[in-house]
Amino acid sequence: MSSEIAPSAVVYPGTVIGDGCKILDGAVIGKQPTLSPRSTAKSEELSPLELGPGTIVSTGAIVFAGTRIGARAIVGDQACVRERCDVGDDVVIGRGALVENDTTIGALTKVQAMAYITAYSTIEDNVFIAPCVQTSNDNFMGRTEKRHALRKGPTIRRGARVGVGAVLCPAVEIGQEAFVGAGAVVVKDVPPRAVVVGNPARVLRDVPSDELLA
Repeated sequence: MSSEIAPSAVVYPGTVIGDGCKILDGAVIGKQPTLSPRSTAKSEELSPLELGPGTIVSTGAIVFAGTRIGARAIVGDQACVRERCDVGDDVVIGRGALVENDTTIGALTKVQAMAYITAYSTIEDNVFIAPCVQTSNDNFMGRTEKRHALRKGPTIRRGARVGVGAVLCPAVEIGQEAFVGAGAVVVKDVPPRAVVVGNPARVLRDVPSDELLA
């Protein structure tokens, strides 16, 4: 093993650290969650955190138990990845970003600084999430019991791009290779390869063919 763990980092017992990982100053990895009695998240003893080879957990970042992070990922300074998340290879989670519980993030995706990825979200491969993007999973904002069955974060399909400061409402689907403009408020599904802008977001045009992934 050639991993590097800073003296000030906290590594909880059982955490699986791949070869070549770096755990930097003040990082906390493998932490079990502490939940409010009113929390809607599942309360259970979680399996150990798994970090793939070459992954970096940066200064002050926190990665919870029950999560798997693939190879060569970067969890930026002061970022947080909650429990039961599955993060693919070569993912970047930027400074101060928060990925909530029970979320999947595909390979080669970038979640930029200060983005908020709500619980129960699905993000596929090669997605770009710009800084300060906000997502949500509860149309009832904590009221009524029926919200539990309907709680769901956005689904963002392969190659989609979401611009700075955009807001994605619960359960919306951003289609493959779609482009959400800066500051847009997405209240309904976005078709594949569509460019949407505004509040509420509306289709402006198609993504040019030369911007599509090969």
